[in-house]
Amino acid sequence: MTAHTTPAGPAAGPRAARRRLIRELLLVAGFFTVYKAGRLLSTDRTGEAFRNAERIWDAERALHLPGEGAVQRLLLHGDALVTTANTYYAGVHFPATALFLIWLYVRRPAHYLWTRRVLAVLTGAALVLHLAYPLAPPRMLPVARLVDTGQVYGPTVYRASPDTDTLANQFAAMPSLHFGWALMLAIGVIVATRGRKGAKGSRWRLLWLLHPLVTLLVIVGTANHYWLDAIVAAALLGIALLLVPRPRASDRDGTDAGTDSAAGTEDGAEGVVPAFPRRKSAVAAVGAGK
Repeated sequence: MTAHTTPAGPAAGPRAARRRLIRELLLVAGFFTVYKAGRLLSTDRTGEAFRNAERIWDAERALHLPGEGAVQRLLLHGDALVTTANTYYAGVHFPATALFLIWLYVRRPAHYLWTRRVLAVLTGAALVLHLAYPLAPPRMLPVARLVDTGQVYGPTVYRASPDTDTLANQFAAMPSLHFGWALMLAIGVIVATRGRKGAKGSRWRLLWLLHPLVTLLVIVGTANHYWLDAIVAAALLGIALLLVPRPRASDRDGTDAGTDSAAGTEDGAEGVVPAFPRRKSAVAAVGAGK
């Protein structure tokens, strides 16, 4: 065991706390940059993306999945409804995830570490699939006969021509990280707010499951994703959750765990979520379990 497993004392000071916070921000920003750059590597595989789209469409029909058009027809009943769906798709995904991570970092540092690792595994696996299996979204597939609601009603995050879009890879539909991240957000909040020592938390926290449900309806109804995109994202998230150990009940926040449990955790052991001693600040706790 190393000396880093002992509680951080006052000597650590605000300077060390700021360094840990900056390191965490750089880590998240760096991972996001690598992910965005990786997605753009497959933008020139248009023919393959459309062939894969036809296969996915046929597979969904063979599996008797409901048509994406059924959800879109519900949205198209009113301009306000479809515009709201487009806004939700364009404006909720990243801000909601960022606010969720900030809240965990400040209030539930052990759960922040767990969530960060799960999202990293999920996003890394998604990037591999995006590169290996380019997929045109249903709004581009002629046989689907769906409306590109973003272009017609607005707002949209994509350019009309995928070839000229330098900010996003429009052929990275499989899996849907919109849905995968939304599902992890709901799971993360539910787990982080469970009751202490086996006690049941508030049942109201289950309402967070509405976020991935609404996200699913939005990504399908706006014709940005197939049902299978969300199913694959959920499967990858399930694998990530199995690979990354969940925080213990005593680690519900950064003040509950005693020093005995902290003594058994090595600093920097990836995949292991450390317990955090009493009165330890959030930034110090996150830094100790990097």
